[in-house]
Amino acid sequence: MGASASPGLVSCILFNSPNNNRMLPYLHLGPLTLPTFGLMVALALISAAYILQADFDRRGLKADAFYMITMAGIAGIIGAKLYHLLDTPEERWVVFSRYGFAWFGGFLGGFGTMLFMGLQKKLPIMQFLDACSPAASFGYAIGRIGCFLSGDGDYGKPTSLPWGMSFPNGVVPTMEKVHPTPLYEFVAWCAIGALLWYLGGKNLQDQKAAGRVFCTYLILTGIARFLVEIIRINPPWILGMSNAQVASVATLIAGILLLIGLPRKSPRSG
Repeated sequence: MGASASPGLVSCILFNSPNNNRMLPYLHLGPLTLPTFGLMVALALISAAYILQADFDRRGLKADAFYMITMAGIAGIIGAKLYHLLDTPEERWVVFSRYGFAWFGGFLGGFGTMLFMGLQKKLPIMQFLDACSPAASFGYAIGRIGCFLSGDGDYGKPTSLPWGMSFPNGVVPTMEKVHPTPLYEFVAWCAIGALLWYLGGKNLQDQKAAGRVFCTYLILTGIARFLVEIIRINPPWILGMSNAQVASVATLIAGILLLIGLPRKSPRSG
């Protein structure tokens, strides 16, 4: 999630149409009120676990993806909250609310936990990270739909494009039509996830290819996030870049350096 939040019901107007004047921040099932953001986060974790387990199985890695994703998900939520609190300490109230999740804090918490568990299980670390990459991409994509449905202020700059949306009751209210950036990210990360899954299958027989899927994940997601931030409303932090762009540049550089340091692919692998 991007911008800081304030309490209250969140809604938005789609395409400035009087017939589509509501988002779905909550689902009301009898006496139950369920936040759609939380539901989509749960769906993202479940989907990521199934994808990761399938990747473990095709790679012959003996590990429980569902346990790992559960632990990483909890650590990611804690990390996202703590990072937001460090970044905006005046918003201490969001710690115990459904608002205030910083994506980079979530990445650090989730990735660090997954890496720790992979090392603890003594899995071949580069193959393990390769397996995690498609699952992480699809999980992120689904999570962004949660941001979109709840209208959490994670939208972009004003636009005249026909699919622009206005959020008059959003976390950062706007009556202007703006870029629905969570939808852009959903499409981009699904495409990245599909490519990574394909590359993972293609490289299964080449041990020297281990790590290339993970490097590709770092490079592509770094580029995608940097580009999305150009049309997002997050404030600049360093050198005119938002904190998400700085993190994206770091991710991109790390992916390139790691890729350069990997062994060359076997000639027989094609």
